[in-house]
This record gives sequence, C-alpha cells and structure tokens, in this order.
Amino acid sequence: MEKEFLSKMEDNAAVRVWSEKVQQEKGNILSEGYTSELWDFTCISVTQDAVQELKEIWNQWDNEIKQLFYSNYGDLPYLLDVRIDKRLFRALVQYWNSAYSCFTFGKIDLQKGDSKCIPWRNLRDLILALPDAKKRVDIFALSIYGLMVFPKALGHVDEAVLDLSGELDRGVTPVPAVLAETFRSLNACRRAGEGRFIGCTQLLLVWFHSHFWKAEKVSYRVFSEGYSPLKELIATPGRDDITEEKGMVIIQNLQEDDVKWMAHWMVPDEILYRCGDFNWASLLGI
Repeated sequence: MEKEFLSKMEDNAAVRVWSEKVQQEKGNILSEGYTSELWDFTCISVTQDAVQELKEIWNQWDNEIKQLFYSNYGDLPYLLDVRIDKRLFRALVQYWNSAYSCFTFGKIDLQKGDSKCIPWRNLRDLILALPDAKKRVDIFALSIYGLMVFPKALGHVDEAVLDLSGELDRGVTPVPAVLAETFRSLNACRRAGEGRFIGCTQLLLVWFHSHFWKAEKVSYRVFSEGYSPLKELIATPGRDDITEEKGMVIIQNLQEDDVKWMAHWMVPDEILYRCGDFNWASLLGI
C-alpha cells in the first residue's frame, strides 16, 4: 500500500502545472455576473459549551484512565486547554470569502434544522457515575466531539455525533466533517453579518497559528515520540496586546513570505490537491 501511494506522488512543479491548466480550461469557479453580498463587518460569537466542566472531569481522572483515553482517541483532550483569542478569531473571520470557501488576505489566497440532541447533563452524570473506565472514556470523548468539535445547541450534543463516534472506532477520519462544518458556519455568519460560530474554534485557531505565526518550527518533530501539535501550541506563550482592530490590520498586510502553505509538521513533499479524476471534491457534513 505504501509503495502504491508513493508511486502516485507528484512534485511541486507538477502540481503547479496541473493548477494552471485547470484554471485555463475551466476558469473561475464563480458564476458569471456574481456580486458579493457580504457585510462589511461580521459580529460573531464564539460562546462555548461546558468546557470548564469537561476540564474538571478530566483533571479528576488518574493517569491510568487518561492513558486509556489517549490510546483510544489520541490528543483530543489538549483541545480543552487551547486558549481562545476572541479578538484574533473575530479579526480572522472578516477575511473569510464565502464565495470561494477560503480565507482571502489582501493578495494572499490560501486556495482558489432541526436535529435531535442529547442533554449534556445526562452525559455528564453518566461519566461521573459509571464504574467501567472504558465506558467513561468513550462518553467523555463523545462529549468533547459533541460540545467542542461539532457544537450544536448550547447544553446539548447532536445525535449525529453518535454516528461519527461509531465511525471513529473503524478508523474513519473526522477531518472532512470538521472542514465542512467550519465552511458552513463561516459562510452563514459572513452572509448574515452576525451569528454564533458553530464549529471548533480551537482547531481553526490552531490552523491559523501553524500557518502564519512566526516561530521556530521544525518539521521533523512529527517523527518524535509523543509529538503533538496541540500540545506544542498550548506550551507557546500567548499575546494579550493584539486588539481585534490590530489583528485585522496584521492579517490584511500579510505578505507571501508570511504564509506557510502547509503546517510545519507535515512532510514537505506530500499534499493532497485532488481526488482521482475530481479536481474539487465536495465535503459533506456529519
């Protein structure tokens, strides 16, 4: 399998040629006559659900239960400690281009209902009461996914996350669903000019820091035992002197050299830019 994958890899020059060819043949993805109807400023809320309670439960567990969680769900608990910079996040949202579903920073482009819910208090009571450590770990992971990664109504977990948790046991990645929910929520807030961001604020800010913030970032750390991008970000001192207005100015004036086109922990020569014969693949929700 590994040899088959590596045989399909292409270098950066081939990717650039493909990109230019597709652009020339198919042109702009927007329909002719499109006009932007975005608000000049989007007032967005990043109200989060039960994070403090989740942290308190996690801190009460001993190392044995925490290791059981890590072995089943990886670095997910580090999301609990990712600092939410509301001013930076609100500044970042102003540059979301809902037409292209990407961020547009000046001349820099990164890339051209109703639901049934489970009350959080019910899950919390189960976590605190169940004697089986494995079941407690599973419900805690479901709670993080339902309250933080795929939030819905405050104080509730979308039942659709139950289906996702079943897929995780089979090794299915949640990344496409995370991206789809992020795009959908950003589009809705930008078009309305306001709203609550219904996505994982922590992951979006981790992405921003990994691509733009100047820091000593060494790609080979990904091969080190125990390496975690989330853990590394949590250990990085935050800044409290950047206002929302200053953040917008910084983002607007980003230069090409400021942009890292891949996160520093990715292998430099491997990037997915199409799927089979499809140049663009739609990302479905959860």
